[in-house]
Amino acid sequence: MKTIEKQADVLIIGGGAAGCFAAITLAEEHPGLSVLLVDKAGIERSGCLAAGVNALNAYITPGHTPQDYVDYVAKDAAGIVREDLLLSMSEGLNEVTHKIERLGLVILKDEQGNYVPRGWRNIKINGENIKPILAHAVRLADHVTVVEHVDVVDLLKAEDGRVNGAWGIGVNDDAAYIFSAGAVICTTGGAAGLYRPNHPGAARHTMWYCPFNTGTGYAMGLRAGAEMTTFEMRFIALRCKDTIAPTGTLAQGVGAAQVNARGEKYQAKYGNTTSERLYAVVSENLAGRGPCALETHTITEEQEESLERAYLNMAPSQTMRWWETGLGPRTADVEVEGTEPYVVGGHTASGYWIDNGRATTVPGLFAAGDVAGGCPQKYVTGAFVEGRIAAQSAAAYARRHPQAQADAREAQKVLAHYFVRDGAEAENASLFTTDDLEEAMQQVMDENAGGITAGYRYTEHQLHMADQHIRRLANLSENLRASDGYGLMKIFELRERLLVCRVLIAHLLARRETRWHCFAENLDHPDVDPHFEEYVNSVYEHGEVRILYRPLVHAGKEAVR
Repeated sequence: MKTIEKQADVLIIGGGAAGCFAAITLAEEHPGLSVLLVDKAGIERSGCLAAGVNALNAYITPGHTPQDYVDYVAKDAAGIVREDLLLSMSEGLNEVTHKIERLGLVILKDEQGNYVPRGWRNIKINGENIKPILAHAVRLADHVTVVEHVDVVDLLKAEDGRVNGAWGIGVNDDAAYIFSAGAVICTTGGAAGLYRPNHPGAARHTMWYCPFNTGTGYAMGLRAGAEMTTFEMRFIALRCKDTIAPTGTLAQGVGAAQVNARGEKYQAKYGNTTSERLYAVVSENLAGRGPCALETHTITEEQEESLERAYLNMAPSQTMRWWETGLGPRTADVEVEGTEPYVVGGHTASGYWIDNGRATTVPGLFAAGDVAGGCPQKYVTGAFVEGRIAAQSAAAYARRHPQAQADAREAQKVLAHYFVRDGAEAENASLFTTDDLEEAMQQVMDENAGGITAGYRYTEHQLHMADQHIRRLANLSENLRASDGYGLMKIFELRERLLVCRVLIAHLLARRETRWHCFAENLDHPDVDPHFEEYVNSVYEHGEVRILYRPLVHAGKEAVR
């Protein structure tokens, strides 16, 4: 393959919410530094914000403080959070909100000019174009170069062990890209597609989380020796059935209660944390009282019209379904279901183990957004804050470590293994396609590691079985070959998911309790262990996952490095 080399003081991998905000911060606050922002797609419509959003779910409304938000998140996650990260994130939520409004985001206001709340920590927006707004600001930024349609595969390290670049594949131009930098910020998002989704076949991308976030950042960090945390706190979204549209717009927007098939409001007996709301639905269905729904038939005509507009800003398929079937929310309650599990640090605490400056355990590498761990429920604005913090830390590091040419020999070795010029040879190298192995991986995780068909439950025996099967599939993936950039991307995405699956299984085994129903429902250990208030961390060494246990970090304390 032809090789294209690029250099910058700071390299940002991932052009989603955190990555774009990091680039904007660097341009405005560190104008002397050159920046490369690399994205697998086009930044106008890539990442979790691609379809838009109808609320900013992390904002400190009048009468509340950042510490209130920390306390709320810590309680929701049963204490397994990094309070230091949560506090530094919460303290910046309102500032970045005002910033994105100045960039052009429409935030709804009342007659007095105040933001319209949706609960004490949310505000309503017209956010269909939030990603184009971010992209426009990035493209206008000085000293920021955007490289699109390049799938970054792995980090590159200098002889002293620090990260000084990355390499990837041009999906459209079939080129190998070598990026050299003084500091690297990973903002690639979490991991979807590990488990069999709600819908099969051509509809398999109809899921809650961005289907093109494949765990790239986790995998490249693991291979570089970075420490990870809390993968076992999976995230499983409670969503509108079939469309997988958000339910918060109904529950918070119009106060719709959860009801079972008998019309009973059942949530109170299960609790009201994020995981318990999902657990309630699963339990009611298993007890024969399903299907469950959000009670909307009592809302007003004005509320119905408001819901239709709100979903057009984030999940238009839901509004289209109402119009197509004639069964609007006033006509029929909206049925709900859980999605497949994801690994995502924006809603749970899964991701890189980082310090308060968002530096990982590998020198020169920083993390922000969904890929960064320890700080759940950061949502969009929290990703902005982490992007800004990581940018400031990376800028300081880059000034101390000027860019140097990255060593591309490891990239050439990987490409020599997977890339062939002859298309026929590529097809005949393996008995299986990437799609075959991906489907097998999803079946293994679904049936043996707590997926939808297992009611999100698992046993230690099943997890050991899952680990054996995932190892076997990883070995089979070594036989895959491709003759163009797109084919290589599919192989690398499969490799990433398989590695994340192995780490996830190791974490599920390591937390010998059920602290979060459904998120980690361990049938061998069905109760909370009050003595197990620790983080489950891991590093990937010599092809194996090594588990570490870390003590809880409270606000004002330093995390163990």
